[in-house]
Amino acid sequence: MRPDERWLLLIHQLPAAPAYLRVKVWRRLQRIGAIGLRGSVYILPRGDQALEDFQWLAREITAAKGEASICEARFVLGASDAELEAMFRAARDVDYQALAAQVRALARRFTKRPPPDAADAIAALRARKAEIVAIDFFGAPGREAVAGLLADLERRLSGPATAPVVRARDHRGRTWVTRSGIQVDRIASAWLIRRFIDPEATFRFVAAKAYVHAPGELRFDMSDGEFTHEGEWCSFETLVHRFGLTDPALHAIAEIIHDIDLKDDRFARPEAAGLAHVLAGLASAHPDDAQRLARGAQLFDDLYAYFASRPPERTARTRARAPRAKAAPRKRSS
Repeated sequence: MRPDERWLLLIHQLPAAPAYLRVKVWRRLQRIGAIGLRGSVYILPRGDQALEDFQWLAREITAAKGEASICEARFVLGASDAELEAMFRAARDVDYQALAAQVRALARRFTKRPPPDAADAIAALRARKAEIVAIDFFGAPGREAVAGLLADLERRLSGPATAPVVRARDHRGRTWVTRSGIQVDRIASAWLIRRFIDPEATFRFVAAKAYVHAPGELRFDMSDGEFTHEGEWCSFETLVHRFGLTDPALHAIAEIIHDIDLKDDRFARPEAAGLAHVLAGLASAHPDDAQRLARGAQLFDDLYAYFASRPPERTARTRARAPRAKAAPRKRSS
């Protein structure tokens, strides 16, 4: 394979019968994480496992009297590599969001004590997460949200104490590690770390699957990281709460990042949609992580200055919980 041919294509034609073959092939394509380009053309990032998966599927198709070809490819016109990677991330985010909904449904069953089938249910959800991770080739952002929700359920099942507040002075001059291809939560978290926690921080952006943790490194927005999603918190929120940061401007930004990253509209922040578009444009214009962080830091400096100059605002959730003023009693007419 040539190094510039990043993709494998499966081009196939199915026979009219048997009818179930079309569904069988489609399900297999979903399981291996392939993305449909158009018609009967499917794509995977080039690799030994991807080639083997396509080869097995091609054999099944040809054994059923269909036609199948496998191509090594690079795109010179049309979709760019970045756009194709975004398609894969979007597909996996759909999977992660569906799984997150299942985790939240199980969490609602945790009242005073865990339900009797909680351990088995969590194990099944973890197995489903592993299936998605195996085909999450480009690090979809929804992965860390699901990991945080599952970790919170496991903590509630075993009953350990909540993670304590940590001191910023004990985390100075450290190497902070996160997944490459930084997006909303990782850009904001890196800004928060350097601005309010560790001004001397250095950052490493790594491929999550290949990364080997080195002593002394601190991981954020990564599975098994020291500072990542916890329960319903995104990584930015975790950092704010774990380091005991009480600045109202930071809490306003945390709510916006939560709404963008977890897509649950928990705080109904009107700024979320606009900031999401700006950060998407920033990521599209700057493929290098260091550049993304530098540009993102300027953006968040300005956003922080805006909120710091305003009186603290109540979120939609806070307003919903606030007691309503009682109406003055009517005077009875004589």
